[in-house]
Amino acid sequence: MSANPPGGARIHAPATRFTPPLTVEERRVVSFDGTDIAYHLVGEGPPILLANGLGGSWRAWTHQLRHFSDRYRFVSWDQRGLYRSGPPPDRGALDIPAQARDALAVLDAEGLDQVAIWGWSMGVQVALELWRRAPERIASIVLINGVAGKPWDTLANVPKVGLLAPYVLSTLRRMPLLVSSVTQRAVAFKSTPQWAMRLGLASRTLDVAIFEELAGSFGGLDMGIYVHTLEQIGEHDAHDVLPTVRVPLLMLAGGRDLMTPRNAAERIVREVQGAELLVVPGGTHYLAVEYPELVSLRIERFLRDRGYPPRGESRRRSSRPPPFGGAR
Repeated sequence: MSANPPGGARIHAPATRFTPPLTVEERRVVSFDGTDIAYHLVGEGPPILLANGLGGSWRAWTHQLRHFSDRYRFVSWDQRGLYRSGPPPDRGALDIPAQARDALAVLDAEGLDQVAIWGWSMGVQVALELWRRAPERIASIVLINGVAGKPWDTLANVPKVGLLAPYVLSTLRRMPLLVSSVTQRAVAFKSTPQWAMRLGLASRTLDVAIFEELAGSFGGLDMGIYVHTLEQIGEHDAHDVLPTVRVPLLMLAGGRDLMTPRNAAERIVREVQGAELLVVPGGTHYLAVEYPELVSLRIERFLRDRGYPPRGESRRRSSRPPPFGGAR
């Protein structure tokens, strides 16, 4: 594996009325199978690895980056074949274990022996797979809107819907041009966020500006790779990993999340000793951009109470979760 030297491309996220600008640095690393992976760095302090949802990027974490980047160092990477990362030499190498190995390549490139990891949606499965492969590299875990594996089994809490998913995805994978065309039209439609809120797919507290920015970049993705990765998500299962987790874990779930329902989050918390759970009753699959202040403050308390404080503070890990916002 090899990485570009420090001083890669810099991306500037503009300031808002209430927040300073973000300067995000892009670097590159060649992963285990020769795949060219783009990754991004922002902030200073103890390192936090961000495992994105499928088709997401560091931009989905904008609120959390603004809240924490003066005290923590964030590392994120673009999934293989999407955004700034190249496709794998073997177009079928898009499974969760491969994504976790990309994460390890990024950690190695930055010389990071141990990090906290935050996973959102598909990133939850990647985070758990990373624990399976390299538990010594993980100091604590935050999981948002995700499942431990086989998401079609719990989709919308309707098992029969999940039975159709593999067939539908296999069909779509054979029509990438049609999927790309439909996707580009959908993301160009200015009322997409409003319709998502009306249909209950997103909360009315959604940060529409970030949603539109993500949707706009989503339209340029390779839909063949995207759909194939989506298929691989459905094949992955890390439930066997849960009882082995021995670091602090916080699970955040949306009470109205149809894609990764609350009961799937509750199962994770039941099976991880000392895990904590926060359910946001009005939240959907996009908690971090629907209730960003609540999410950031709850994570901040978790990090302080469970032994991963910001720079300048001593590390004191409690073996038991605090009474507020506990596992049930």
